[in-house]
Amino acid sequence: MSNIKADINLNQDIFTALIARHEVQRQLCQQLENTDDSKEQAKIYQQFKLELTAHAAAEERHLYVPVMEHDDGLDIARHAITEHHEMDELIDTLDNHQPDSDKWQQALKDLIHKVRHHLDEEEEEFFKQSKDILADDLQQRLGSLYQVEHNEFVQNNQ
Repeated sequence: MSNIKADINLNQDIFTALIARHEVQRQLCQQLENTDDSKEQAKIYQQFKLELTAHAAAEERHLYVPVMEHDDGLDIARHAITEHHEMDELIDTLDNHQPDSDKWQQALKDLIHKVRHHLDEEEEEFFKQSKDILADDLQQRLGSLYQVEHNEFVQNNQ
């Protein structure tokens, strides 16, 4: 299984730190797809949910909010937050059904699809626009803040 708690590298800017976490999420998506055993999926899903929740909270606070402080960043940040909300709704569905049910399996497929779409869109569009909006020194500080918050969230919720 992937390592949810990561070593903190204070030299990483926000985008490098986020891409590292995106890779963990992609690995967890792959692990979920590679097993047909619902008990194993449920175990991996708990790790996936923790990663997504920690990531979203820290990302919204340390990337989306600073980007939203600029007029050029409002629409892209709102769109990203909307996608986080859609993932939250799928997580709620998963949490309220049994892993061996059709409803759970479909919600899992939908969540994996939504996560992959979000990661790709974020890396291809949102990050490029955000790099133009945020000063280099701020990008560096935000990277450290993101990593610390992500790891604290994971540590407090395992």
